[in-house]
Amino acid sequence: MKRPNPHLLASVCAVVGISAACAPEPTCTGDWCGTAVVVAFTEADALLPPVVRNDVGQSIADLLFLKLADVGPELNTVDPSTFVPELAESWTFEDDRTITFTLHPEARWQDGTPVTADDVVFTYEVYRDSLVASNARPRILHIESVTARDSRTVVFRFPKPYAEQFFDAVNHLRIIPRHLLGTVPRADLVAHPFGRNPVGNGPFRFVQWRAGESIELVADSTFFLGRPGLRRIIWRVAGDPSTAVTQLLAGEADALNYIPPDAVERVAESEHLQVVDYPSTYYSYVAFNLRDPDDHSRPHPLFRDRSLRRALSMAVNREQLVQAVDGETGIVARGPVTPAFWIWDEEYELLPFDSAQARRQLTQVGWQDADGDGVLDRGGRRLAFDLLVPITSASRRRAAQVIQEQLKRLGVEVSINELDFGAFRERGEAHRFDMFFGSYGGDPSPATIAEVWTGDGSGNYGSYVNQTVDRLVRDALDARDVATARAKWRQAVNLIVQDAPAIWTSVVAMRAGVHQRFENVSLRGDNWAATLWEWRVPPDRQIDRDRFTITN
Repeated sequence: MKRPNPHLLASVCAVVGISAACAPEPTCTGDWCGTAVVVAFTEADALLPPVVRNDVGQSIADLLFLKLADVGPELNTVDPSTFVPELAESWTFEDDRTITFTLHPEARWQDGTPVTADDVVFTYEVYRDSLVASNARPRILHIESVTARDSRTVVFRFPKPYAEQFFDAVNHLRIIPRHLLGTVPRADLVAHPFGRNPVGNGPFRFVQWRAGESIELVADSTFFLGRPGLRRIIWRVAGDPSTAVTQLLAGEADALNYIPPDAVERVAESEHLQVVDYPSTYYSYVAFNLRDPDDHSRPHPLFRDRSLRRALSMAVNREQLVQAVDGETGIVARGPVTPAFWIWDEEYELLPFDSAQARRQLTQVGWQDADGDGVLDRGGRRLAFDLLVPITSASRRRAAQVIQEQLKRLGVEVSINELDFGAFRERGEAHRFDMFFGSYGGDPSPATIAEVWTGDGSGNYGSYVNQTVDRLVRDALDARDVATARAKWRQAVNLIVQDAPAIWTSVVAMRAGVHQRFENVSLRGDNWAATLWEWRVPPDRQIDRDRFTITN
């Protein structure tokens, strides 16, 4: 047998960027080859689905753990017929409050144990447990019970029917193994070793996690829904957007799910890369803190004033901002919604750009430049505040500069405070800021509005509270039919926008960079990697790293 060139193998190891030895034998059989090296800005926090907190961890975990069913490419969350079976081969509405799922008979954990209805019941109990504090917990509280009728039949019951009932039953639960985790105290799951060495039921198996460097997965050739198109996936940690783009352009990585706007042209001009646009479920916004950052029992000295918030919102030219950051493909946000939501409406009542009216409103409530320093003041207090921005987001950093300049013309002083993402998120969760430049989304359901813009929302960093909004959101979530739900959502969104708890800036333009050798490439707005297991590399497009195994 002809031995591979050792210099070639060394270059493969260097390109993949893992301190590992390359196997001396090619591992491809037929056309089943392909290694995808994915580069990410940050490292996964865990791979046990109920305790995953960041997008990278979720993307990887979704290749290891399946749901009962998943939304289709249209991201329709209200029509069960559009969902794609995963662990469940079929489902039936026994009545308007009861859904019965039949599990696929060939579904297996990667240790060979069958996936059973008891696993589904256990998963529901874990996600619902307050000791676990899963991000998805609030989204499954509408479910009354989950029970096993037999080993392959699981029954979901609801106290009442509503529009996104089926979506809530399947979308938030990645099924986990009872036989491996059932005896673990719930409070210990967050730090349990399983989260860094998982056994799943999906198309890929976990291989290794090199802290701060990479996570490696290998395809499960016996996967019951069909053999994955790729043989191996390696997630690399770049640490920052600039490094990620550099690795992609240099051929050291094959895919980057988000190209910063200032790098899109370079990626498009690369001979070996393609730019792939896909629907966005994310919107960016600048939240006002309605509570005093130093004493949360008191209102914010500035932003408790609705007229001030509205004036600042009207002083920002969003069209100009989006053009400066995203170019012609950018979309101005019309509130806490994106075109991926089924409630999207071009007619939401967005506050207009009107700097003259903004100035008049500020004057009417007593803001003027009494000392002639160019900054408005009132009662001895200057109209000046900080804006928190994550240093990892080039687009938000650029947008913050545009907002800073636009508000300066009005006599408002904005100081931009750039923080690493960990500190940025910590300050947001602790409500220690004046303004916070966030980006929210991922889930294609308008129910995400409740998470940020209602009084008890887990992502309500700005402490915005409007009881009428809370009631409308509850009514929308509880509405039995789609038309009623849509009407309630419209009322809620319009009221939120008029209250101006934030300046909504843009729907995040989602553009990925992908190596041209891959075919069957598709990306989903809610989870770009959901279909990664279906990508493949044709034999005539393979490169060195597609043909050799990377091992310890």
